[in-house]
Amino acid sequence: PGELLLCEASTVYKYIHEDGSNRGTCGKLVCTNFKIAFLDDDSASDDNEPQLKNKIIGENDITLQCVDQIYGVYDEKKKLLTGQLRKYPEKLIIYCKDLRVFNFCLRFTKEEEVKRIVSGIIHHSQTPKLLKRLFLFSYASAAPNNTDERNQTVMFDTLEDWRNELERTKGNVQYKVVTTNEGYRISEKLPLYFVVPICVSEETILKYEGRGIPIWCWSCHNGAALLKMSAFPKEQDDSTAQMQKAFLDGIYKTISKPPYELLKTDDLSSSLPSLQDIQTAYTRYKQLFLIDNSADFWATDVKWFSLLESTNWLEIIRRVLKKAIEVVECLERQHTNVLLIEESATDLCCVISSLVQVMMDSYSRTKSGFQSLIQKEWVIGGHGFLDRCNHLHQSDKEEAPVFLLLLDCVWQLVQQYPAAFEFTETYLTVFTFFFNSQHQKDTNTTGESLETQSGPFRFLTVWDWSVQFDPKAQAFLNNPLYAEKPKPDKSQRKTARCKHQRQLSCPLTQTKSSPKRGFFREETDHLIKNILGKRIGKFINSSDEPPNSFREFYDSWHSKPVDYHGLLLPRIDGPEIRVWAQRYLRWIPEVQLHGGGTIATAARILDLMEEVERLQVKMDEEHSQAVSGNIHAVPMLRNSARLSSLFPFALIHRQSVKPALPTSTWKDLEDEDDLVKRDDEFVDLSSDMLKCIY
Repeated sequence: PGELLLCEASTVYKYIHEDGSNRGTCGKLVCTNFKIAFLDDDSASDDNEPQLKNKIIGENDITLQCVDQIYGVYDEKKKLLTGQLRKYPEKLIIYCKDLRVFNFCLRFTKEEEVKRIVSGIIHHSQTPKLLKRLFLFSYASAAPNNTDERNQTVMFDTLEDWRNELERTKGNVQYKVVTTNEGYRISEKLPLYFVVPICVSEETILKYEGRGIPIWCWSCHNGAALLKMSAFPKEQDDSTAQMQKAFLDGIYKTISKPPYELLKTDDLSSSLPSLQDIQTAYTRYKQLFLIDNSADFWATDVKWFSLLESTNWLEIIRRVLKKAIEVVECLERQHTNVLLIEESATDLCCVISSLVQVMMDSYSRTKSGFQSLIQKEWVIGGHGFLDRCNHLHQSDKEEAPVFLLLLDCVWQLVQQYPAAFEFTETYLTVFTFFFNSQHQKDTNTTGESLETQSGPFRFLTVWDWSVQFDPKAQAFLNNPLYAEKPKPDKSQRKTARCKHQRQLSCPLTQTKSSPKRGFFREETDHLIKNILGKRIGKFINSSDEPPNSFREFYDSWHSKPVDYHGLLLPRIDGPEIRVWAQRYLRWIPEVQLHGGGTIATAARILDLMEEVERLQVKMDEEHSQAVSGNIHAVPMLRNSARLSSLFPFALIHRQSVKPALPTSTWKDLEDEDDLVKRDDEFVDLSSDMLKCIY
């Protein structure tokens, strides 16, 4: 709905493998206000169509927002295409943000059609545009209003949603929801409703337009809270700086009330890499995976580890996870409130606060809980998706993969503790967001449709998965081996105490000793707890934290059995931080495991679960009329050698031909002649990359 054809070109040849063999297929290349699409002239057989696919975006479709860079080939030389062209290329290469690479040959296309299609693609995908020129507005005005927008996801756009979250986390004792920003009268960057400490007055919030105000994110089971704050501008005159300092001192005193509550502030702009560093690292990192031929793949494989390390992307992931663990330690063991500070509190604050909640709150590891978390911290929290993803191509300086950084960090946890998450890694690859803030969305909700019919735009939420996937495809978003939380025994509900199994903080009241070994031996447990209770003020007021506090906390937790519904800490040492294969390598055939891999495993598990459910239905109806038909389920995926082993919605079109000796990588190596003569010796060049991935 709402899609319009803008330009097209016939007799376009799409290369399957850019290796000089000229293998490919002929068809039509079109550009609409939504996507670039290649329409194959050959009628596609069932074997050439993936059984599971996105209902909106086809295998040969590239949404305009997904286009990263466009290159033209002139006399075998590649040149970046921007703006108006004097000469049009004979080949067109499109690099996508999801790391796909498309090669189109235009030699057999009419000159006028070449001009129209190349100019149209560049104009509609690369030039700056207005917000309302994005396709989501055309779709919103034309799409049928027949989907469930909210599902089970808490959208945090009402006062009641915030009050329920406060009650769920037991934060309503010390924090309150404020309506000060209704009508966006304080700031357009703040949401309509947000949570602050009870002692913070409305006048205080109004004074500096929301800056310098600690905004609540989440409360720990022991009462400690995670907060974030938008910092004041650093360049101020002395009198203004002194006023702001006095204001902040007053704010801190209202939150920090020793000896029972302490506040730790953490300026993320100084303790984590800058957004520019993150963007630079990712730009280098993604170049390792924008590969469209086997020769380039095998050429980089020999030096894979050094290339990977030089990007610094995995090191940034490790640092971010380490920072999140440090915050968890303050909340969990030290019972200390943590205030995250950032210039706008909408970038790295969102990353750290989300990771902390995923690690500490098992609800955030469910599908609906994770979606509610993204709504609360990112969508309503005001992360600038439009600017950070550079959807409008207005400023490259604002672009930074902050949300992708979060997803990569969450994936590290998912692959280390798969049974703790209700969703799969595939679920983490299908998000799309557009707006910078709730205010930007609300102010653009009213408008006129393409048929000049006045009425409000109805923007679809990403959480309505039925728009993109049918039920069988949606099954790959859910983890069939998720360890669901057992329901507590009704007889023990009154006496049960809610706490993490791996809680490292010291309780102040006597509780039933755990059968597992803890910090205190059973016979001295009561005595030490009593002494600790009497000296708790001195313990908490101590500002001299042991230098190895983090390592002690980290090692102690990892020395105990995993509680999938308690605290989770990622392993961050050395090779524990891995490459997210499905996200970065899903289009490269050289790393596929034909007939196997994670997708084949997931499909088989889903088949077995469906068969078990059918058997259960038959058993339940054993006293009634017999169930007709075969109980065996239709296989989720047919056995196709072209099916990607990393991504359920893709096929691999080109075959990998592994060279015996890629000369481009061996030129500088010694004894080249000796290696060439070893006809009977197999030289394995893929081991480095595969070791790192698997």
